[in-house]
Amino acid sequence: MLINKRDRQNVVVFDLEGEIRRSDTPGLSLHQYVKEQLDEGKRDILLNFAKVPFIDSFGIGEILASYISTQNTGGRLKLSGISPRLFLVFQVTQLTRVLDIQDNEEKALASFLKT
Repeated sequence: MLINKRDRQNVVVFDLEGEIRRSDTPGLSLHQYVKEQLDEGKRDILLNFAKVPFIDSFGIGEILASYISTQNTGGRLKLSGISPRLFLVFQVTQLTRVLDIQDNEEKALASFLKT
């Protein structure tokens, strides 16, 4: 999985690309990237899944850990660009009840301004 960070409208956007799964590849995990931003005082985080075809239980755990860390610091974590196939995974795990999932990046960014 590749993770690219960019800032947009005071929101840290992580563009995720590739499969989100347990891997032996060294480097930071998604949760560690999110924690770094929280440690820097950035509280609005958007995870862009537009280029993610697959996620396993490890990936779900990373997203949940990121959500909890964000909540614990008074921040907001949102997801966008989730394919119907991935959305089914979030439904089965009932994370659609917990996570703020938006159709696309523009809607997600606008939702940060509303709340």
